Amino acid sequence: MLLVTGGAGFIGSNVVAALNDAGRADIAVCDVLGHDGKWRNLAKRQLADFVPPADLPEWLKGRRLDAVFHLGAISETTATDGDLVIETNFRLSMRLLDWCTANSTPLIYASSAATYGDGAQGFADDPSIPALKTLRPMNLYGWSKHLFDMAVAERAANGERLPPQWVGLKFFNVFGPNEYHKGTMMSVLARRFDDIKAGRAVQLFKSHRDDIADGDQRRDSSISTTWCG
Repeated sequence: MLLVTGGAGFIGSNVVAALNDAGRADIAVCDVLGHDGKWRNLAKRQLADFVPPADLPEWLKGRRLDAVFHLGAISETTATDGDLVIETNFRLSMRLLDWCTANSTPLIYASSAATYGDGAQGFADDPSIPALKTLRPMNLYGWSKHLFDMAVAERAANGERLPPQWVGLKFFNVFGPNEYHKGTMMSVLARRFDDIKAGRAVQLFKSHRDDIADGDQRRDSSISTTWCG
């Protein structure tokens, strides 16, 4: 069986779809559906179980999994509840890391490009502690993801036990199907797609740089950087 946390969200539901297409139906999704239509992201998918986050520790007891795809998080870059974000994004991730280590289960988890901050320190895929310490995330979300990256890197540097395979993905401006439930957190493309399709003008922010004209701003593409062990 495979576990996908955040499996009803934008990225998670697309991972579930890809796993179904690869012939895997033994998928458990851990997520909160709420009232914003997230269930529709999984309406065409085949699942073996659906686990509320509060029930996950008990659900994991005595269970064997082929892998954990940890994509669940509070992903709003404007989030301000520090205690909730740290509990959800950092401490839950640490508990899953410990479980995967103790049960020899591969862990694939979502970090974020938000860990790089304003980019002044570059975007190198350097998992060393000195390199990670130079990064300065600009918001609570990015900091919570950076804390977990640092914790994993510290264990790796000290030769401590880790899952048999682990991969961290730093997603940049990812966009695509199943993100419409995210409201103001949708990608720029998703938010403006209907306007573009209808031939309406798209309003952009005014440029804040003298070397970039108004309307000539660019966003980096939907890529991710990866570091693993």
